[in-house]
Amino acid sequence: MPVYEYKCPKCGHFEVEQPITADALRTCPKCGKPVKKLISRSTVIFKGSGFYVTDNRKSDDKTKASGDGSSSDSSSGSKTKPAAGA
Repeated sequence: MPVYEYKCPKCGHFEVEQPITADALRTCPKCGKPVKKLISRSTVIFKGSGFYVTDNRKSDDKTKASGDGSSSDSSSGSKTKPAAGA
Protein backbone atom coordinates (compact mmCIF):
# COMPACT_ATOMS: atom_id res chain seq x y z
CA MET A 1 0.00 0.00 0.00
CA PRO A 2 1.41 3.44 -0.86
CA VAL A 3 2.34 6.01 1.76
CA TYR A 4 1.04 9.55 1.24
CA GLU A 5 2.47 12.68 2.83
CA TYR A 6 0.29 15.46 4.21
CA LYS A 7 0.95 18.84 5.83
CA CYS A 8 -1.07 20.24 8.70
CA PRO A 9 -0.66 23.96 9.56
CA LYS A 10 -0.64 23.12 13.28
CA CYS A 11 0.94 19.63 13.55
CA GLY A 12 3.34 19.77 10.59
CA HIS A 13 4.15 16.92 8.20
CA PHE A 14 2.78 13.41 8.63
CA GLU A 15 2.44 10.26 6.52
CA VAL A 16 -0.54 7.98 6.06
CA GLU A 17 -0.62 4.54 4.45
CA GLN A 18 -3.70 4.43 2.20
CA PRO A 19 -4.96 2.39 -0.74
CA ILE A 20 -4.66 4.07 -4.15
CA THR A 21 -8.44 4.11 -4.47
CA ALA A 22 -8.95 5.94 -1.15
CA ASP A 23 -9.85 9.63 -1.13
CA ALA A 24 -7.25 12.08 0.14
CA LEU A 25 -7.54 13.20 3.76
CA ARG A 26 -9.21 16.55 4.26
CA THR A 27 -8.58 17.00 7.99
CA CYS A 28 -5.70 16.22 10.32
CA PRO A 29 -6.32 13.06 12.38
CA LYS A 30 -4.75 14.72 15.47
CA CYS A 31 -6.20 18.25 15.56
CA GLY A 32 -8.95 18.27 12.91
CA LYS A 33 -7.52 21.23 10.93
CA PRO A 34 -7.59 21.14 7.11
CA VAL A 35 -4.55 19.44 5.55
CA LYS A 36 -2.75 19.63 2.20
CA LYS A 37 -1.65 16.52 0.34
CA LEU A 38 1.99 16.86 -0.68
CA ILE A 39 3.62 15.51 -3.81
CA SER A 40 6.86 13.79 -2.94
CA ARG A 41 9.55 12.11 -4.99
CA SER A 42 9.29 8.40 -5.42
CA THR A 43 12.21 6.04 -5.20
CA VAL A 44 12.94 3.67 -8.05
CA ILE A 45 15.33 0.78 -7.58
CA PHE A 46 16.51 -1.12 -10.66
CA LYS A 47 17.48 -4.67 -9.80
CA GLY A 48 19.05 -7.19 -12.14
CA SER A 49 20.93 -6.82 -15.38
CA GLY A 50 19.94 -5.10 -18.59
CA PHE A 51 19.74 -1.49 -17.43
CA TYR A 52 22.95 -0.33 -19.11
CA VAL A 53 23.97 -0.64 -22.75
CA THR A 54 26.76 -3.05 -21.89
CA ASP A 55 24.64 -5.27 -19.62
CA ASN A 56 22.40 -6.88 -22.21
CA ARG A 57 24.81 -7.41 -25.09
CA LYS A 58 26.02 -10.82 -26.11
CA SER A 59 29.75 -11.45 -26.11
CA ASP A 60 29.97 -11.56 -29.94
CA ASP A 61 28.13 -8.21 -30.18
CA LYS A 62 30.69 -6.62 -27.86
CA THR A 63 33.55 -7.51 -30.19
CA LYS A 64 31.71 -5.99 -33.15
CA ALA A 65 30.92 -2.82 -31.19
CA SER A 66 34.50 -2.45 -29.96
CA GLY A 67 35.59 -1.73 -33.52
CA ASP A 68 37.43 -4.32 -35.54
CA GLY A 69 37.99 -1.69 -38.23
CA SER A 70 35.93 -3.34 -40.96
CA SER A 71 33.28 -0.61 -41.13
CA SER A 72 35.73 2.29 -41.26
CA ASP A 73 37.79 0.74 -44.12
CA SER A 74 34.81 0.56 -46.45
CA SER A 75 33.85 4.18 -45.86
CA SER A 76 37.34 5.51 -46.65
CA GLY A 77 37.27 4.09 -50.19
CA SER A 78 34.06 5.90 -51.11
CA LYS A 79 35.59 9.38 -51.02
CA THR A 80 35.77 11.14 -54.40
CA LYS A 81 38.89 12.90 -55.54
CA PRO A 82 38.66 16.44 -56.97
CA ALA A 83 38.94 16.76 -60.71
CA ALA A 84 42.42 17.54 -62.06
CA GLY A 85 41.24 20.47 -64.16
CA ALA A 86 39.38 22.27 -61.39
